[in-house]
Amino acid sequence: MKIAVIGSGYVGLVTGTCLAENGNEVLCVDIDNNKVEQMKAGIVPIYEPHLDVLFERNIEAGRLSFTTDLNEGLDFGEVIFLALPTPENGDGSADLKYVLSVAEEIGKYITSYKVIVDKSTVPVGTAERVRATIAKACKTEFDVVSNPEFLREGFAVDDFLKPERIVIGSSSARATEVMQRLYQPFVRSGNPILIMDEKSAELTKYASNSFLATKITFMNEIANYCEKVGADVDKVRIGMGTDSRIGKRFLFPGIGYGGSCFPKDVKALHKSGKDINYDFKILDAVVQVNDKQKTILYPKISSFFDDDLKGKTIAIWGLAFKPETDDIREAPALYMIDKFLEAGAHVKAFDPEAMENVKQKYGDQIALGKDMYDVTKGADALLICTEWSIFRTPDYKRLKSNLRNPIIFDGRNLYPVLELAKEGIHYISIGRQNV
Repeated sequence: MKIAVIGSGYVGLVTGTCLAENGNEVLCVDIDNNKVEQMKAGIVPIYEPHLDVLFERNIEAGRLSFTTDLNEGLDFGEVIFLALPTPENGDGSADLKYVLSVAEEIGKYITSYKVIVDKSTVPVGTAERVRATIAKACKTEFDVVSNPEFLREGFAVDDFLKPERIVIGSSSARATEVMQRLYQPFVRSGNPILIMDEKSAELTKYASNSFLATKITFMNEIANYCEKVGADVDKVRIGMGTDSRIGKRFLFPGIGYGGSCFPKDVKALHKSGKDINYDFKILDAVVQVNDKQKTILYPKISSFFDDDLKGKTIAIWGLAFKPETDDIREAPALYMIDKFLEAGAHVKAFDPEAMENVKQKYGDQIALGKDMYDVTKGADALLICTEWSIFRTPDYKRLKSNLRNPIIFDGRNLYPVLELAKEGIHYISIGRQNV
């Protein structure tokens, strides 16, 4: 099939590349000329494991191409994916200006039947708005469907090629048949293609992300309580996770969730409820707890230095909001950096992939190291914000030698408490007894 993907950000690029990998011809459209020229040259503009291999292979095979010309994309594709930004407005709602602007152009330009696919995460009722916007000027048949993405950063390629489920919101038999034909090669193992109405499909994405964010937040609350009463959150987590009704995933406590999805989607669903006089009380609590959790370790760090961080140097391991991505949106590390800088502390940081993005934000306000040990030399303490694999088995003796004070504040509970005690390192983590 011939596919146009409008928007070549994280979702659009993964979608386009993976659809090309299954034999479709894909044209990705983006307004950023520099990005398009880079992609034409085979340069992937984002970091995502395994994406580069598929990207290069499909460009060489002629199945994946790029343009800045929206009309070229609309003419090319029989299926047109809208993978456009839906940034958060000041009130928490999703800003649909990019989606609706492109929808307006689609209505003016298309001259033959197209299936328009909302791939972006959008509020309930967006498919109706897109359909109405296109219809204002459109003189041909078209259908609008909702097909939310469920891609985890760091695992997006596998998630797209081997999806647990595919959700299609469609009220058109013709469009449904097209979408089922497009996705059938991805579910040969028997995972379901779920057909439902557009509103239910739109809400499925928000509900899924909000539930997972709630699960994370609940465990963070339990971890904070464990510290008060002397319980061990690791043991509690295992005890809970063996219950099949609960499951083991998303029960790891830490310094809060971040990224481009959970924070934005929780707030957008909460605001959508307010718009119709429904108060999502649980989501209100999730937002409040997570905001506090991102800096939950700051008072402990400040207290260790007698509430005077001025002139102290804090080393940070991990800047991305999670491992296997360079995405720093809503990353807890950034909230901690802001607190340190405000207190007059110096920050030295290392991340395997996200340092360039952090440099664009902070410039020379913080120092970025060449490796994980480099930033600990002469530092007064180490703070761990992201659970990259390379941080899991450090050389404790080297760390102890590098640090002015043998202390680690661990926002991701990477190490066994007793092991750090044996190494003579003061260790403060989340929901466990400090040593």
